[in-house]
Amino acid sequence: MIATLSLILILPVIMAVALLWKSTPIFDIQPFGHLITSSIWAPSREEFGFWPFIFGSIYVTAIAFIITAPLCLFAAIYLTQFSSRYMLQIMHPVIDILAGIPSVIYGLWGIIAIVPLVGEVIAPALGLTSPGYSVLAGGIVVAVMCIPYIINVLLGTFGSVPSGLKEATLSLGATHWEMVKHVILKKSLPGIISAFGLGITKAFGETLAVMMVVGNMVKVSLNPLEPGYPLPALIANNYGEMMSIPLYDSALMLAAFILLVVILTINLFFRYFSYKYQ
Repeated sequence: MIATLSLILILPVIMAVALLWKSTPIFDIQPFGHLITSSIWAPSREEFGFWPFIFGSIYVTAIAFIITAPLCLFAAIYLTQFSSRYMLQIMHPVIDILAGIPSVIYGLWGIIAIVPLVGEVIAPALGLTSPGYSVLAGGIVVAVMCIPYIINVLLGTFGSVPSGLKEATLSLGATHWEMVKHVILKKSLPGIISAFGLGITKAFGETLAVMMVVGNMVKVSLNPLEPGYPLPALIANNYGEMMSIPLYDSALMLAAFILLVVILTINLFFRYFSYKYQ
């Protein structure tokens, strides 16, 4: 058992070391700091600037989190504290079904529904133009994909609060909402932090669905209606097709290493705050 546990614990380290080792040839031409801060992506000239891809991943993740965090939090509060038991029993399998839908289906739905919504409705309403394939479209699609994962954790967290705490608070004259605000949310804060951390890592690492709707253009823009190019899409789009270009394999391995490190860092960050609060 100890050997199995040790293998599980060191597996991320093994993966990181392997990716970093495969990335080392690119460090002979450019230092790591320049690689992650440069915006120039010209593999034919041996220019590998990863900042547009890192920025695209961060931007899509931020939009997805802004949409999902309040939506999932209030939905979980309603289902566990205000709705009937029958509705909760219905919603559990629905949430599980949403979690089991392949990402390519979400991507096709994004092309059919979200891309036209962004390009033909949202952008004109703001007096702007957009091709529809944009960071905003990617963020919306990823937000929908993250909902079942976040809300499942929140339902379990809110459901684990002892009923005695709730009854004691209500017996002191608190309203139902005051009980939720001062007891349920405070008692469940570590679980809420963990759920949001899971959602962020899911959004940051999502590949296929985002790749289908985000536009895949190497650029840095704060305008969410313009296309972007997240790190996972870079790897999925190019690995195996551009290997004739020198150092391209090393560059994609470095992209995978950066992605792994960021996701591990986010997980550790949220785990730390959850532990500190407990």
